[in-house]
Amino acid sequence: MIAAAPAGEKVCLRMIPERFLSVSPEVAAALARQTPVVALESSIIAHGFPHPDNLALAGALTAAVRQAGATPAMIAIIAGSIHVGLGDREFRHLASAPAVAKCSTRDIAPLTASGRTAGTTVAATAHIAARLGIRIFATGGIGGVHRRFEGDRGPLDVSADLLELSRTPIAVVTSGAKSILDLPATLEMLETYGVGMIGFRTTEFPAFHTPSSGLPLAFSTDDPGQLANVVRTHLDLGLPGALLVCNPPPADLALPQPDIEGWIATALAEAGAAGITGGAVTPYLLGALNRLSKGASVRVNRGLAIANAEVAARIAAAL
Repeated sequence: MIAAAPAGEKVCLRMIPERFLSVSPEVAAALARQTPVVALESSIIAHGFPHPDNLALAGALTAAVRQAGATPAMIAIIAGSIHVGLGDREFRHLASAPAVAKCSTRDIAPLTASGRTAGTTVAATAHIAARLGIRIFATGGIGGVHRRFEGDRGPLDVSADLLELSRTPIAVVTSGAKSILDLPATLEMLETYGVGMIGFRTTEFPAFHTPSSGLPLAFSTDDPGQLANVVRTHLDLGLPGALLVCNPPPADLALPQPDIEGWIATALAEAGAAGITGGAVTPYLLGALNRLSKGASVRVNRGLAIANAEVAARIAAAL
């Protein structure tokens, strides 16, 4: 059920029946007052980091949003209810419960109907947030087109994030797409789908673990005020898709591009030799990358996720 907003306030819920929702009092009040709210995905907590690092990250993300002047609204499915705005109890459950599902847009109905618990991906989080009137969403990196490795004869693996971003009007602060993906193909598909993009303090599409991809962006700015104006204009025009605000990883954590590419090549070769396919490829590659980089890749992931949450909150406050 939806937690009650303070007296006299009414929560504006768009297109999601109330019987499926549980909105925290903090988020309900912020939506009713139209004060800044930032959506956060929960898959990064449920699947991206081991326990208890994931629990610490949940606290760091929400703290970064609050310190920058906005209300954090992490989204998850818990016991068949779409929760918007998680508290300590929900964080602990997501961070440590066994068999927490991963929820993309297509999975929302069956997971909700069956009473399951799931961390929401970029696609599902964007879909739910936009329908609640939340205009800003912070994530680490979006999904995209997967790289092929030698011997891979399966169908092309493309993340549902790209299609959802093409049809969901929301601003997404991201450090590009994950380095293990085919970034040129991912960028080409984003352009084909009409997803807007602007670089913040970068003229290149970020490569997640490293700021440089060699892929230029058509638009960029170093001015936070101008960035907020572009986001406002995109949303006020009612354009059908998302606007990606491409924020490079923190300079003190970013990895050299040659190093990360070498580790990815090794990880892809290992995956091919082991016969790993389908949905098992991404977690294998990320695990191998962490091992080969001696933990550096995970430190970058954590740092950029927190940095993106702060930038998203500053944009939300400016709007």
